[in-house]
Amino acid sequence: MNRQINTAVRTYPFGSLESYDYVVMLSRYDGKYLLSRHKGRTTWELQGGHIEHGESPDKAAKRELYEESGADSFDIRPLCDYCGEEPGRNNFGRGKVYTVEIKHISNLPESEMAEIRLFDTVPDELTYPEITHAILSYKR
Repeated sequence: MNRQINTAVRTYPFGSLESYDYVVMLSRYDGKYLLSRHKGRTTWELQGGHIEHGESPDKAAKRELYEESGADSFDIRPLCDYCGEEPGRNNFGRGKVYTVEIKHISNLPESEMAEIRLFDTVPDELTYPEITHAILSYKR
């Protein structure tokens, strides 16, 4: 199921927002995009998730990356912040975005993810297309 919501996603320089709910990683391995597929979906997504209480965004990013891809050796760098807005709601998601160059992937740990796959280009079948495209088009 592709999540089609009428949302607007804005990007900002990394560290611009005052608080964060999520982390998202734009991951590459062997020159290709590495995307994950949730067990309950047929669509693909960037690795990421909620920042747990008391957890720093940097720590959450490394944890979510491993849980959703099995990546255990990587270089991670800040890219940008994002804020998603939906009509009738205030900001529904504020996140920190990182770029990741993965060096090694272990087996996918037991999690909500069913599989990972490498792509030359990001596919059309995305779980969060607005967020993914905003991140891909971010210019430093």
